[in-house]
Amino acid sequence: MQSEVIQWFPGHMAKTRRLISENLKEVDIIIEILDARIPYSSKNPEITKLIGDKPCLTILNKASLANKNATKKWIEYYSSVGKNAISIDCVSGEGFSNLAPTIKRILASKLERYEAKGMSGRKLRAMFVGIPNVGKSSLINKLCGSKKAKVENRPGVTLNKQWIPTTIGLDLMDMPGVLWPKFEEKEVGENLAITGAIKDAILDIEYIAMVLCKRLKEIAPEQFMARYKITKEEIDACEMDYELFELVGRKRGFLISGGEINTERTATTLLEEFRSSRIGAITLELPKI
Repeated sequence: MQSEVIQWFPGHMAKTRRLISENLKEVDIIIEILDARIPYSSKNPEITKLIGDKPCLTILNKASLANKNATKKWIEYYSSVGKNAISIDCVSGEGFSNLAPTIKRILASKLERYEAKGMSGRKLRAMFVGIPNVGKSSLINKLCGSKKAKVENRPGVTLNKQWIPTTIGLDLMDMPGVLWPKFEEKEVGENLAITGAIKDAILDIEYIAMVLCKRLKEIAPEQFMARYKITKEEIDACEMDYELFELVGRKRGFLISGGEINTERTATTLLEEFRSSRIGAITLELPKI
């Protein structure tokens, strides 16, 4: 099983970059949605270039799937570099009440100008941006109090620009999820694949699941061992990452004729159980300070 360079840049993503640039002047604030499990890897560097000095709020979404201490470190990191960031979970509602006050704090000077001009009732306008599958649609639906945006647990569902009213006095312009043409760091592409930001159909999921096993062994060994009933001695006996991946398949009884491991089923199970937090609330990366 060979290491691979992961790339995925469908044509509609180039269109999204143009939409972002063309519509910046129509909004008061950019709200960038990141995956709390991979805040570094899920941050599109091209979006940072596109939005320039426009006010921005970073949201670490899917917070219930991430390690709480790690999320706290990320929030502290953003604060230390002068950036605005909060964590939110659309399923549990965690952090949702912080969204409106934070936006108003960031835009306080603009709101004061509106009030001075007798425009205190004017709605604020925000552009939602982020890579595929970070939960933008779920967050929008939470803000709207109804299912305004189509939600699916796969990348590439939101394809057209939409203006959406919310219950917090904010009009949203939702942008399709957009990746960037080249991942300079191999680990970034792997993290995006592990969390499902890149379609499984175009990947070697066995390789991705093998990488996940290696990460879990290093980052969350106790949760990994508990989920798959693996001992430390068994992990230490695996000299190669692929052996650890096969050990999971054997522990689960995913065998085919001749005692071979059903590697496809093993890979699918590992990725599904990580993404749904059945292995545990795990963050794959910490701030690079």
